[in-house]
Amino acid sequence: MEVASGGGTGPRRNSVAFWLLGLCNNFAYVVMLSAAKDILEKDSKHIEKPCRPEVTTRECQIMSTGSVLLADIIPALLIKVLAPMFIHRVPFGVRHFIVVFLQAASFLIVGNSDSTGFALFGVVLASFGSGLGEISYLALSSNYPSTVVAAWSSGTGGAGLIGASIYALLTDSKLLGISPKHTMFIMLILPVLFSFAYWSTLQIPRSIHRAHFLQPSSWITSLETTSSESRRIEEEEEGLLENTEGEEEGENVSRRTEMSKIRKALPLLRFMVPLISVYLAEYYINQGLLELLEFDCSHGLGMSSESQYRWFQVTYQLGVFISRSSSNYITIPTKYLTSLAILQILNAGFFTFTAVYSILPHIILAFFAIFFEGLLGGASYVNTFRAVHREVSIENREFSMGVVSISDTIGIVFAGFLAMPVHNLICSTPL
Repeated sequence: MEVASGGGTGPRRNSVAFWLLGLCNNFAYVVMLSAAKDILEKDSKHIEKPCRPEVTTRECQIMSTGSVLLADIIPALLIKVLAPMFIHRVPFGVRHFIVVFLQAASFLIVGNSDSTGFALFGVVLASFGSGLGEISYLALSSNYPSTVVAAWSSGTGGAGLIGASIYALLTDSKLLGISPKHTMFIMLILPVLFSFAYWSTLQIPRSIHRAHFLQPSSWITSLETTSSESRRIEEEEEGLLENTEGEEEGENVSRRTEMSKIRKALPLLRFMVPLISVYLAEYYINQGLLELLEFDCSHGLGMSSESQYRWFQVTYQLGVFISRSSSNYITIPTKYLTSLAILQILNAGFFTFTAVYSILPHIILAFFAIFFEGLLGGASYVNTFRAVHREVSIENREFSMGVVSISDTIGIVFAGFLAMPVHNLICSTPL
């Protein structure tokens, strides 16, 4: 599956590779969220309506876009929770092949589907792929300098901005006016770029197990190799260099390994709790409230409600991209990560009040508020992972990066379950 990388050590080349991996890994996830309203309207053969001269009633979907969010995130959470039990035996090259395959399948299924249910199945495949990709590439980054973490974060931010922008540009009736179906087919260029980024651009260290396409036995890392590595680390940490009985020692080491993982995970809560809070608040806004914001023709730049929603997503992703790409220039100390969470929670309160009472007089003000929301989310993400990379010892770094990567997913799942009842409650109230 993997090929030898040419040339010598190239920090810049690896940074480019991780930027592309971040871009491609999150691209399908972002496109599915940008297409949420279109996916929910597949059953009704929806035709986009023009803007309303006056907004006097709420136009609500039967299902909130929070349902698409859950389909786009719960599978990723399952992968991130379960994968640490076995994923160390699957070489990175095999994981990458699976991620690329799932991404391509998701675009094909959503594009070809004529029903909301089948389209949501495509969204689920995209989620499995992005979840497996995130936990794999962040773990892989532990074998490189910390600059690749910044490159990865910038790439994921770029996925948001580029993915949301391309979808909006292609489908907007005042721009290219391509149907959502054909737009999904155009997105199939991404799996090709994804493959190129890993197998042709990234320089893979010799210490990384390589899988070879014509040697199926190499597709799984030997149990002896992973067990001996785990035992070596445990012996270094616990001082288990004394002579003991063979079988009893194996059982004791196994138990100590599990306890050691728990001990190593608990200190990571100081990184995880703020990140969970930030993502809960921002995705509650994005998938529960933004679809309820609608401006009339004179105050909404003449855009339909569908176009307004798509460009809200673009604006949010612009903020995320800028903040994720700035960590090499502006670093937020770990002690201030909680402050970012508090600000995002306040944002959620503001948007809830706005969705209920329509207090914003013009869509431009909404764009500014959404942009600020994106800045907070992106800053929290990249500074959290840079802090883990900086403050955790090298022998625990790969494990820690994988554990902390679950945080954003947990927050998004909570947001999806919160967004749906809040959406229904607001829809039931008069404007």
